[in-house]
Amino acid sequence: MPELPEVETTRRGIEPLVLGRRVAALAVRQRQLRWPVPATLRNLVGERIDGVRRRAKYLLLDASCGSAIMHLGMSGSLRVVPQAVTPGAHDHVDFVLDDGNCLRLRDPRRFGAVLWTRGDPLAHPLLRDLGPEPFDPVFDGRYLHTRARGRRVAVKSFVMDAHVVVGVGNIYASEALFAAGIHPHRPAGRVSRQRYQGLSEAVREVLARAIGFGGTTLRDFSSPEGNPGYFRNELRVYDRAGLPCPNCAADLRHSVIGQRSSYYCVRCQR
Repeated sequence: MPELPEVETTRRGIEPLVLGRRVAALAVRQRQLRWPVPATLRNLVGERIDGVRRRAKYLLLDASCGSAIMHLGMSGSLRVVPQAVTPGAHDHVDFVLDDGNCLRLRDPRRFGAVLWTRGDPLAHPLLRDLGPEPFDPVFDGRYLHTRARGRRVAVKSFVMDAHVVVGVGNIYASEALFAAGIHPHRPAGRVSRQRYQGLSEAVREVLARAIGFGGTTLRDFSSPEGNPGYFRNELRVYDRAGLPCPNCAADLRHSVIGQRSSYYCVRCQR
């Protein structure tokens, strides 16, 4: 599933190609995505795209009359292609631009979404209750320690909770906990403020590096230019069970936490 680095990579890829362009037409070939594509999305036709933003794993196309809210689901991607390029079986929505190109949503599994709101998209029910961005100054050790107080849930599940902080997906949670030296099974309420400060810094560092490498491709993700996410080559623990720890050479381990695969070192993480 595309996580924050992959969505941010997508945003950066499409922004210079769609910002300031007018939407000349809209082609919806498949309305049944995670939620039905609303007919009100046509309000964007004739409007100029004034902003391309990301909030958590959502992309926002802003115009004076409202905003399109998009989610890439499990396997979706957005690319700007010439309108003349024949759409494939999984190319479900085109925003046709006034320069002859179109912003095309491809979503083989149809778990993505394209929605419309006339109001502030950050107040939309899907976005309004989300936690802070990991690059927001409020996200620090004090914040995490306060939110974790009394919580028995595993710290890995805690930091992956989008109501606590957005964008820390499974891969990046494993990598950040390893960098911070925190065992993923440790109860969230039993992590000190000092160690949470280290974790907040590790989360930002891991995500920033992943964005720099264009995200992580394990199966489906590719950038708007068609490139895979090269951060996979930089992973230190994720999907490396049985291989030596890059710090101490002990065998890395795998377990399931909250129905998600987790990877860690029992020597380096406590």
